[in-house]
Amino acid sequence: MGKCEKALVRAAQYRHGFRRKLYVGLLWLPLLVSFLLPPLSFAEQRDWPSAWFEPLQTASALGIETYSQSPYLDDQDLPPVAERLPDDPPVVVPIGELGRYGGTARITPNEWLTFPNMEAPLTMSADMQTILPNLAESWEVSPDGRRITLTLRKGIKWSDGVPLTSDDFLFTFNNIWLNTEYSPVPSRNVEGGKAVKLTDRKFYYEFAEPRPLMVNLLANYGDFFVDPVHYYKDFHPAYVDRDTLKERIGSMGLLTWMAFYHAAKRQLIEESADVPTLAAHKVVKRTPTQVLLERNPYYFKVDPSGQQLPYIDAIESRQVDNKEVIAAMSSTGQLDFSAYELKTQDIPLLKLGERNGDIRVLIWNRLHSSDVVIQPNYNYDDTDLRDLFWQKPFREALSIAINRDEMNQIIYFGRGTPRQVTAHPSSSLFEPAYAEAYTEYDPVRANQLLDELGLRDVNGDGLRELANGEDLIITLEFMDWETPKAITLELVALYWREIGIDLRLKIVDASLQSERALSNKMQMTVWHADQVTDILLPINPTWWAPISSSRSNTLWNNWARWYLTDGRLGTEPPANMRELQRWAYEMFTTVDSARRQELGKKLLASNAENLWTIGTVGLAPQPVVISKHLRGVPEKAIWGWDNRWTMAYHPATWYFATEQASDQTIDHANKLGTEQTIGQASQ
Repeated sequence: MGKCEKALVRAAQYRHGFRRKLYVGLLWLPLLVSFLLPPLSFAEQRDWPSAWFEPLQTASALGIETYSQSPYLDDQDLPPVAERLPDDPPVVVPIGELGRYGGTARITPNEWLTFPNMEAPLTMSADMQTILPNLAESWEVSPDGRRITLTLRKGIKWSDGVPLTSDDFLFTFNNIWLNTEYSPVPSRNVEGGKAVKLTDRKFYYEFAEPRPLMVNLLANYGDFFVDPVHYYKDFHPAYVDRDTLKERIGSMGLLTWMAFYHAAKRQLIEESADVPTLAAHKVVKRTPTQVLLERNPYYFKVDPSGQQLPYIDAIESRQVDNKEVIAAMSSTGQLDFSAYELKTQDIPLLKLGERNGDIRVLIWNRLHSSDVVIQPNYNYDDTDLRDLFWQKPFREALSIAINRDEMNQIIYFGRGTPRQVTAHPSSSLFEPAYAEAYTEYDPVRANQLLDELGLRDVNGDGLRELANGEDLIITLEFMDWETPKAITLELVALYWREIGIDLRLKIVDASLQSERALSNKMQMTVWHADQVTDILLPINPTWWAPISSSRSNTLWNNWARWYLTDGRLGTEPPANMRELQRWAYEMFTTVDSARRQELGKKLLASNAENLWTIGTVGLAPQPVVISKHLRGVPEKAIWGWDNRWTMAYHPATWYFATEQASDQTIDHANKLGTEQTIGQASQ
């Protein structure tokens, strides 16, 4: 047996041993795999109320004339609830029965992004296609797509009782997003725009070029387009002289007003508790180890019986940095809602914990088109590697060498979908052929393609060399976060080794990922493919055209910079890349929906044909753990950034069963004085 054959045998044995270690931990858990059903179809009937797909009806339309509040607010010397609500509050229909007031939800910090959620001028329905009114009662896009006019609901107030007005939106757009100190290079979503006030309740955004999809952005990212100007004007140079501002910011230990705004907006500092909110819960205390939120007494939505939402009175978020500890806490009933930090591989442990009766494990589906998106760097400095990446037969070989069916079984219990990076099945742009392109496992064909490229094993070690005789080594740097990237890439490295490709894996942290990706130092990296629904794909088709550069996308930094700076920076892309950029730009700006769909499919078809990115497995199971007392949470749902995780499922209507509400209603003053640092205890 020659050296090459021996090397291949060793690789096969290693791969077999690796798979065996992955499987052995699951073999003793057959009673826990009741969730092992065929992958869910997006079109499958779910237990979502039909009202979730339509604009919220108002109290007057439903004949609601009286309102009630949580007993939690009874002794807080507030105006009557009817005076705190809008003139005609929107009504949210919960799943099943109406909820009950009370209780404190225990979560970890990242769930704060998903559980209390956010309120924006517009919102989206659970179908991830339909834009709906929210803070705004209506909106209008001008025929040329350059002006988006919004009319706010009458009587909405911030959590401190100050009315919400057009000025709050103008402040954020004109004084934050268009401020060159805060945003030296304005996002293309706001560039060339301005916000103009018509009345206290009516304003418009106007742009030099068409921005019809601004409404999508206001639905998905809209909480970042409104701020309480009555609070932030004390910390902004448009309202305060520089010396006073410097002293005020410095007293908090910060260097600039931009740093303060960023930290306060994202609720990262103790002063976050002072910032008024429109969300269902407001921060009342923040320490390095704990955040405590309580119900917003001025929250603007009610249920069909006139009860002011939310149902849950308070939220306690404890800092826990270790993901394994979070999984253990979730499985033992120490958290009331947990999903963001959980992995598919945690499902057996969680199902075991479910047997104790303290938790329920729901299996949602991630919306990610692919959990792991493999990205060659077409602008990498090394010309040999860059030229190799540019060869379509090389990308095809890498793709068909991946055994996605086996990967699906090992990592996802057969519940994922092998596929390339394309639109989500809910999207009007989705075509099955785009998802299936070059996904069939064919290592024989892969070897043939590499041979034809002149990549041969010259020294007999089982690994190929470049045509010039140098070792062919690819270093893939990645951040192991949100989706199962590390275990996926271990398998990819094994699959590619079997066709003679030496893939070296290197895990980096968030800061290094950002630094190396943006400075074009990565040969190859990965991310997870969100922005794949009708809400976000037409705005930022980042996987299919070189139009953006970020830590998550390092396919074509230089071409993207050239595009974003009108040729001042970066490198002019080749003709086919310029065409993709033109398609993406027109899709973003056209007011013709049929033309937008045509352009979107052109972009997706180009990737299906050329494999600019390489997908693995997507639409994967996402464990969502809830305490046994939590109600109102959908049994089946979609999880991801495009729909802001739980926003379309109205977490303000989630509630605790009676016994939990009474057991967990807290003495607020005592709770504020109690800090229990689980993160420290787990170290």
